Amino acid sequence: MPRRLHSTLSTLVQWFDADYQPEGADAVRNAPDKVDWLRCIPFIVLHLGCLGVIWTGASAFAVWTAVALYFMRMATVTGVYHRYFSHKTYTTSRPMQFVLALCGGTTVQRGPLWWAYHHRHHHQHSDGPEDAHSPHVHGFLWSHIGWITSRRNFPTDYSKVRDLDKFPELVFLNRFDAVVPVLFALGIFGLGSFLGAHAPGLHTNGWQLLVWGFFISTTALFHGTSCINSMAHLMGRRRYKTEDDSRNSFILAIVTLGEGWHNNHHRYQSSTRNGFYWWEIDITYYLLKTLSWTGLIWGLKAVPASVLEEGERSDHHDSVLAASRAQHVHPEYSSLKRIVPAAAAIAVATVNATHPVVPRRAESHEISRDPSSLSEAPLHDRGP
Repeated sequence: MPRRLHSTLSTLVQWFDADYQPEGADAVRNAPDKVDWLRCIPFIVLHLGCLGVIWTGASAFAVWTAVALYFMRMATVTGVYHRYFSHKTYTTSRPMQFVLALCGGTTVQRGPLWWAYHHRHHHQHSDGPEDAHSPHVHGFLWSHIGWITSRRNFPTDYSKVRDLDKFPELVFLNRFDAVVPVLFALGIFGLGSFLGAHAPGLHTNGWQLLVWGFFISTTALFHGTSCINSMAHLMGRRRYKTEDDSRNSFILAIVTLGEGWHNNHHRYQSSTRNGFYWWEIDITYYLLKTLSWTGLIWGLKAVPASVLEEGERSDHHDSVLAASRAQHVHPEYSSLKRIVPAAAAIAVATVNATHPVVPRRAESHEISRDPSSLSEAPLHDRGP
């Protein structure tokens, strides 16, 4: 068989069997970065499917379905693929683990073991030459979308996920990672067709709901997730001085339900929550905490006190430094330091002059600073 034809057929098989690597997975992973356009056709179709809205139009039900499925599946990406399979920040049963993996499959972001392997690899080599999606090494576009089109990033290195590949049901979902997305898309189409026939007041149908609920919602979900690979290493604030350039961003935390606290996460990866402090909104953590009350998951891992104290010291240092810089940029602040106390003293003097203060009668007993000493005093020395 000609080599080109053999390569084409192999790629077509990989659409359905992600572990089919006739030349060996190691050889593929060691190949140079290169876009495999044929292998990426399903990914391209996902984006082109959004154009179907030109023919299907929109309805309030279809649009809100897309929004709901975006946030529901974003919580799955962050709470299941990331915080469970990649970092094991909480514990669950084997049946529930399989259910979580099925939910992860609806995100159309490959299998759970592939996702976990790449994310663990990212932490091991973050912003280094071997990091597959570092914007500092490969540029913004490659870190955001290009890396997932490179054939060297298609195989799963099972040696990096030995804690997961011992479960054959997870290996099956990872190997045939197109099964769940296809069934999910068919389910959305079927729901739209059913509603079109039995609930015409919703003004939707199978094709319209497929475009909005699957293509548009899933494409938005992919780019929302990818913002952490690209933008979370470029924009935001660095509380912790990690070896990479991870950053915290409130905007990204809202878009990704808590993943925007990326610098926190890179400082301590084992915590169930990425928003370390109460004011850092982390919706994924709130959902996982709520789920733990049902007993389906347990053992949520907290942020160590030492890490929190380190962050507080850093925040305090940054605040003092910012105030110092402000004095040099705005010298008028220094004069305010002299004006405000003087104005306060004048105001107090004016009030005292208007309302003379009568000196208090000297107290017969000195107020004790230690409440415990009151219990040691003789009974007759105590007050009424």
